[in-house]
Amino acid sequence: YGWCAWHFAFTGKGTPAPIDPPKTLVVQGPYRHVRNPMYVAVLTVLTGEVVFFEAPALLAYTALVFGVFFLVVMGYEEPALRRTFGEAYRRYCEAVPRWLPRRGQSASG
Repeated sequence: YGWCAWHFAFTGKGTPAPIDPPKTLVVQGPYRHVRNPMYVAVLTVLTGEVVFFEAPALLAYTALVFGVFFLVVMGYEEPALRRTFGEAYRRYCEAVPRWLPRRGQSASG
């Protein structure tokens, strides 16, 4: 989270909070590899807990959390970013996957 927040503050001139979003599209740091690194990090921790605790209930919870993240990203965040950053965001979406990083590829090439 700190790495992402740092890039939001120093590269994007904003915060992760919707009340003060970045003024510049952030494609550095973890955002070079995946468009939603904070959500991916949370889901990774939850998946690790499923494995560690061998808890099917946590798997259901993880799936629910992913569903909520998916709805927020698709229903609010991506449309807002398209309106705010236009063509730059479209190119970023073409270059960087939403959830799972591609091997050897990032926004910088």
